[in-house]
Amino acid sequence: MTPDRTQSSRVRSVAATSPGPTRKPARRADPAREAAFQVLRAVDERAAYANLALPGLLRQRGITGRDAALATELCYGTLRTLGTLDAILAQASSRPLGRIQAPVRDALRLGGYQLLYTRMPPHAAVDSTVALVRGQHGHRATGFVNAVLRRVAEHDLDDWLEQITPSDPTAALAVRHAHPEWVVRAFVDALDGDLDEAAAALAADNRRPIVHLAGLPGRIDPATLADQASGQPGLYSPYAVYLPEGGAPAEIAAVAQRLATVQDEGSQLVALATAGAVVSGEDHRWLDLCAGPGGKAVLLGALARQRNAEVTAVEVAGHRARLVREATRDLPVRVVHADGRQVGDHPGLPTDGFDRVLVDAPCTGLGALRRRPEARWRRTPGDLAALTVLQRQLLAAGLRAVRPGGVLGYVTCSPHLDETAAVIDQFSREFDDILVRLDARSLLPGVPDLGSGPSVQLWPHRHGTDAMFLALFLRQR
Repeated sequence: MTPDRTQSSRVRSVAATSPGPTRKPARRADPAREAAFQVLRAVDERAAYANLALPGLLRQRGITGRDAALATELCYGTLRTLGTLDAILAQASSRPLGRIQAPVRDALRLGGYQLLYTRMPPHAAVDSTVALVRGQHGHRATGFVNAVLRRVAEHDLDDWLEQITPSDPTAALAVRHAHPEWVVRAFVDALDGDLDEAAAALAADNRRPIVHLAGLPGRIDPATLADQASGQPGLYSPYAVYLPEGGAPAEIAAVAQRLATVQDEGSQLVALATAGAVVSGEDHRWLDLCAGPGGKAVLLGALARQRNAEVTAVEVAGHRARLVREATRDLPVRVVHADGRQVGDHPGLPTDGFDRVLVDAPCTGLGALRRRPEARWRRTPGDLAALTVLQRQLLAAGLRAVRPGGVLGYVTCSPHLDETAAVIDQFSREFDDILVRLDARSLLPGVPDLGSGPSVQLWPHRHGTDAMFLALFLRQR
């Protein structure tokens, strides 16, 4: 059929002004997938933290609503399931994963997650990933990506897991629940060898957690905060509020006005227990020995203001000390930029006696893997040796700082026995002549499934909190 004169003229006009032959424009990757991919690259290249990098990127690019929710799901989901995705991609690829360019490998992971863990139509997952690679690397890699993802799409997740799951029970849990084997072993050990409960704990790590707020005592009633946030009061902490799924804390007036803060309910509980244990004598000087970035210092500061006390908040990293100072600027909190181990050697850390000391020690963070999706692949068993030495040193400093009759609390966001029971058992034996171990369970009223004590281990699958550990001591002399 002969085209009409107007159409022919338009074609000739474009041809006359174009530098070369025209081609149909390639499909561009959508903003949500592009954002998720850029964060995957930042995590891989610069060891970025996704929970910090993604919100900033979404704000910068003006991505909101459904697109922001999709970007978050794809980014966090891909990072959580990385180990399992890599095992599947290794089977589907004609090249070893180590020989695939890192950006292409990240795109394959993103596409694999969409195919296996979401309800997205396979053609949409494949086409969108191919478009993403084409936009980043031109046409060279698109054929390879297309072929690999189409092989992945030949089986659903259950079929792939049947193919790649080993017979060893611990290794099988690692593959099926996308955790490194050493983390699985740590969970199994902490749960007395119960593989079924360990599977439940691992599965809880892979569910997107809801946001918890803490309404600061003396500033806002939790019921008022719940109404304002369209949330519901927490189950255990008297100050906790749970946001609805997808709730944005930055948009809540009480958070903007510093009447409330974002804080996991488990963190609230261990801080409240340390502040609630009975001391003998006065109760006006409190010490947060490892305060950055300031969540527990804020809650302790609000409690201290009600009880005519003052908190000294110590943080070794300068930028984190600044965060603590900013978060607590209108509370009775004095921030000291120092190494917590310098008690007695630093002018801001005297040894003449604090009434309460909280040692919220640096740890592997295995208890917060659901909130830090890349952390499970970034940590290694080799990290434990240095961390446990540091934990023991900080506990010893905490003991020097607390006065006779005062309370010492030890907290980690980890269930690993090397960071919890082993540290506390050694510490208890070494100082059993001056310390009394307190039953921490009595200071978490209403919280179920706390075990035989005297320490407390919280769990996401049992309590809906991060896996916080707490041990409490009373110094006798």
